[in-house]
Amino acid sequence: MKLGSYAKSIVAAVVAGGGTLGTALADDTVSTGEWVGVALAALGALGVVWVVPNARTSEPPRV
Repeated sequence: MKLGSYAKSIVAAVVAGGGTLGTALADDTVSTGEWVGVALAALGALGVVWVVPNARTSEPPRV
């Protein structure tokens, strides 16, 4: 398993979850509902970005 093939999904999940958590921390507390929102944002981004295939390159990758 290569991490590179999952990298964009992991980054999308971290960014979406982090952004939602940053918004939830505006009042210096995070409620249960806000944690659910953070989890749903991260999982939603993870799933949506994972489904979309990477763009094909015109040249084969050099190894």
